[in-house]
Amino acid sequence: MPLGRPPYRPRLRLPRGRWGKVAAVVGVLVLVPPVGLLGAYWWMRAQQPQTSGSVAIPGTGAPAEVVRDKQGIVHIFAATERDAYRALGYAHAQDRLWQMETMRRAGAGRLAELIGTKYGDFALRTDRLMRTLGVRRAAEAMAATLSPDTRAAFEAYAEGVNAYLATRSEGLPVEFQLLRHTPEPWTVADSLVWVKLMALKLSANYRDELFRSRVLERLSPQQVDDLFPPDAPGAPTTLASDLRGMDLQEAVRRTLAALPQMGFDTASNEWVLTGARTTTGKPILANDPHPELEAPILWYLARIVTPGFTVTGATVPGVPLTILGHNGTVAWGFTTTHGDTQDLFVEKPDPQDPARYLTPDGSQPFETRAETIAIAGEAPQTLTVRSTRHGPVISDLDAAPAGGTAPVLALSFPGLAEDDTSAEALYRLNHAGSAEGVRDALRLHVAPQQNIVYADVTGEVGFITAGRVPIRRKGDGRVPVPGWTGEYDWTGFLPYYALPQAVNPPTGQFVNANNAVVGRDYPYRLATEWPDPSRAKRIVEMLGSGRHSVEDVARQQMDIVSLPARDFLPELLKYPTPPGLASDAATLLRNWDGRMDRNRPEPLIFTAWLRELVRAVFADELGPDFDAYWDLRPEALRHVLKERPDWCDDVTTPQKESCADMIGRSLEAAVGQLAERHGSTPKNWRWGDDHTAALAHRMLSRVPLIGGRADLSVEADGDFFTVNRGSTAIRDPGNPFRDVQGAGFRAVYDLADLDNSRFVIATGQSGNIWSRHWGDLVPLWREGGSLRLAGDRGTLVSAGAEVLTLTPRNTGANSK
Repeated sequence: MPLGRPPYRPRLRLPRGRWGKVAAVVGVLVLVPPVGLLGAYWWMRAQQPQTSGSVAIPGTGAPAEVVRDKQGIVHIFAATERDAYRALGYAHAQDRLWQMETMRRAGAGRLAELIGTKYGDFALRTDRLMRTLGVRRAAEAMAATLSPDTRAAFEAYAEGVNAYLATRSEGLPVEFQLLRHTPEPWTVADSLVWVKLMALKLSANYRDELFRSRVLERLSPQQVDDLFPPDAPGAPTTLASDLRGMDLQEAVRRTLAALPQMGFDTASNEWVLTGARTTTGKPILANDPHPELEAPILWYLARIVTPGFTVTGATVPGVPLTILGHNGTVAWGFTTTHGDTQDLFVEKPDPQDPARYLTPDGSQPFETRAETIAIAGEAPQTLTVRSTRHGPVISDLDAAPAGGTAPVLALSFPGLAEDDTSAEALYRLNHAGSAEGVRDALRLHVAPQQNIVYADVTGEVGFITAGRVPIRRKGDGRVPVPGWTGEYDWTGFLPYYALPQAVNPPTGQFVNANNAVVGRDYPYRLATEWPDPSRAKRIVEMLGSGRHSVEDVARQQMDIVSLPARDFLPELLKYPTPPGLASDAATLLRNWDGRMDRNRPEPLIFTAWLRELVRAVFADELGPDFDAYWDLRPEALRHVLKERPDWCDDVTTPQKESCADMIGRSLEAAVGQLAERHGSTPKNWRWGDDHTAALAHRMLSRVPLIGGRADLSVEADGDFFTVNRGSTAIRDPGNPFRDVQGAGFRAVYDLADLDNSRFVIATGQSGNIWSRHWGDLVPLWREGGSLRLAGDRGTLVSAGAEVLTLTPRNTGANSK
C-alpha cells in the first residue's frame, strides 16, 4: 500500500494542502469494517504512557521522580543534574516523541526517506537544502564544543529518551504506526540539530537578499526602498554596483524556486521593569515568543529540582535545556533581533576549469561532497554539494552543478560555523547565578542573534543583543555581492563589548518587540530593516511612567489594541467612500477603537481592506514577485500616501489612477469578498469567524473519526500588530485571516518571589490526541490565564499529582 507523504512539520511551515499520506490513510480506513475500525480506535485511545508507579531503566545513577501535576506539567525531583536530565528526556519522549522525531529528521535532511515524493516534493526540497547547508554536520561539530558538564547533560538526556524507547509498554504514537516507522536511538547531535534549525529559522536575511535582487530587475533602487521604508522618527528603540553586467537572473530565479517554503516570520515580546517601576520593589520580566501555531505547540513546561540546581520554564522536546525561564536566582527572555547576519556571495567559476572558482588569491577548487538522499518508494538521489571559502553553494539546490561558467551563490552564516558555542551558552545561562553570570554566558552565543532581557533577585536588570554580527569590508548586506574580489568579505565579528547592551536604565524599563534595538547613531550596521514597531510602541504606551504589578503585566500581554487600526485607519477614512456596503463598513470603522476583538466586525473589515489596498498599490509593479511581498504593510502604505503617490497608478491600465481611487476600490473589493462569505450585513460579521488560532495536528486532524479530536483551533483576538499577537496568513487565498502565529508560550517572572511567576502554553503538555493533556490548556491560554510552577513534592502530591519513579537498574553513585 503506498503511504505517500505525511504532514512532516518539524517547526517548519509545510504547505497545508499537501496531505497525501493522510489521503492514503483515509482510503484504508474507509475499507476497514466498522467493528475493526472501532476496535482500532479504542486500542489507540488506550495507548497512554505510564505516569505513576516505578520503571526500571538502563544505566547508573540514583532514582528520579517525574511528578505530573493536574495539568500534566512535569516537576522532576532528582539527586543529581544528570539524573534530572535523564528524567526530562524520558518525559519528553513519553509526551512528544513524534514532535522530536520530525525535528531531528528535518535537520538531518531525511524527510523524503520517510515520506517520499508521491504527493509533493516538499520533503525532497527540504532534504536538499539541509544537506547543502550541512545542518546535521554542523550539529555534530557543535557537540565537540561542549564542556564536560554540558555534554553530560546532553548525554543524560539522550539516555532518558532511549530508556523510554526501551521500556515503554504502550505502542508507539499513532503517527509512527500510520507511517509504519520505528524511531532510531536518540543521540546528542539529534538534540543539537534543534539549535541549528532555530538559528536558520530566525536568521532568514539571505532570502531577503534574493528577493531584492529579483525585484531590482524590474524596479529602480528608489522603488525598492519604497517597499521597505525606515521607521518613522520617534519609533522606539530598545537602546537609546559591482555586479552590473553579470547574468545573475537565472541563479537567483533557480534558487528562489528551489527553496522550500519554511516559516521564517517569527516575532516575540519582552520587557523588564526595575524594582522602582513595580509594586513589589523587585523586577518583573515578561516574555512571549510567537512561532507558528500548531498542535502540539512547540513548547513543553518543565521544572527541575535537585539539591544544587533548579530551573523552571519552557523547554522544547528534543532538547535538555530550558530555553526560556528562571533558575531561582535569575530570569530571562528572548526576542529575535532580525539582524543581518547572512550574506550571499556571487562566485565566478574559473573559465579555464569550472571545478574551480576565482578568489583574490587566484583560482581555488570548490570543496565538494556527495550526499545520498533516500526516498521512500524510489531510488535514492545523489546530491553534489559545493562549498567555497564563503560557505555552501545554495544555487545548486535544484540540480547537479552545471559545470559551466555561470555565477553561483554561496551563503555565509555564523550559525553554520564549526566553532558555534550557542548550546554551551544556553547551558551556562541556565546555571547563571547573577545578572553578571548571564552576561558571561551570552559571550558564547553565536546564532541566531537574539535580544535578551534578564533580571536577578538582587534587583539588577539588563538587556543585550547577543550573537555574532559580521563586520563587512564594504556593502550593507542588502543584496548579493561579488565574492571573487575580496572587497565585500567579512573581516571578523563585532566584539562582545560593542553589541547593544545596558543595565538598570534610568527609565526603569527595557522593551523589545522585534523593533529596532538601536538608533541611527549606533556606529555599526545590525539590520537591513527592522520589523514594524507597533507592538513595542503599544507596550511603552501601556507602561507609561507608573508602577506595575505581576497581574498588570500579565494583562498587558493580552492587549489587543492595533496601532495601525487606531492611528493609520483615520488617514484612509479621509478619502471618499463608495456607496453601498463599503459606506456601511466605513461607518462602523469610524466609530471603532482599534481593538481586535474576535466578537466585532471592524477588525475583519479593516484587515481585509488593508490586504486589498496592498495588492492594489503594489501588485502591478511587482508582477510575479508580488506574492513574496504581500503582507499587511501600513508603514509602506503611509509612505506611499504621503511621499510617493505614483505607486497608486495601475501601470497595467492606460488611465492614471489616484490614491483616492485605489483606497475606494480596495474597500469595495474587501467588503464584497466578506459579503460572499458572511452575508450582506456588515454589523453581523465577526473577526472570530475567520480569525481562528490554527491549533491543529498537521496529520491527524485530516483523518476520519479522530480528526475533530486532533483540531484544537479556537476563535482568537488580536492581529499582526497587537501585543497579543495573532498574525494572519494574508497570502492564503482560502483563509487569509486565519491566526497562524502567536504567543504559544507566555511567562511573567516575579523577581520578588519567583514561585509567583506565571506560565502558560497554547495547547497542552501531551502530543497524544487521546491524552487528557492534549488540549486542556487552550481555554486558559486564550483568555489570558496562567499557572504557577512551584511546590515541593508533598504539596504537589497532596494536590493530586502523579508520581513516576525512574530507577536505574545498576544503581550507583553518579556525580553531576
